[in-house]
Amino acid sequence: METFTEPRDWVVNPDYLAQRQKTLAGFQDSMIDRPIIELIQGFNRLPYCFTLQCCYGHFLHGAQNDLYNLEPLPQTGPVARVEYRIAYIAFCIENSALGRKLFNALKGIPQADPDNIQWGTAEWFWVRQLNSYVLQVEPERFKCEDRAILDHQEALKIEKIRQGFFIQLKQLLQELPGGD
Repeated sequence: METFTEPRDWVVNPDYLAQRQKTLAGFQDSMIDRPIIELIQGFNRLPYCFTLQCCYGHFLHGAQNDLYNLEPLPQTGPVARVEYRIAYIAFCIENSALGRKLFNALKGIPQADPDNIQWGTAEWFWVRQLNSYVLQVEPERFKCEDRAILDHQEALKIEKIRQGFFIQLKQLLQELPGGD
């Protein structure tokens, strides 16, 4: 996120329900990377949040230049430089008791790896949607960018962190009121 900042404080948003309905009316599974479709659908079923945008995270290298590549990185070989397009989910969260419970759970996710997972606000989301927050997987030094150039070993590490990140989100979703 080029405009990633520390999480903003909650504000009153009387338009939350209308904004949620409008956003979800335009939602299509084809807009989501395959590995996280069910996860995004699950969060969007919760009445106290909805997703604004997301990305599974893509690794481009050598002959692999598909911007939506879902293939795992090769473990060995002549890969010296990898372009990583960040994994993230942007949420809009209702200013309610259940919304705050979700907020607190999500902001705890970076504890798994604070050097590579961040919780905050992307200013351009906030302008469109109050109480919007972003969870992202990216080395700390690149947290304000939407892509990073990594060496092969660091890219393998980020790939593993990304896998754990989405597993942790699936587990969290199952524990939430109304989650699957």
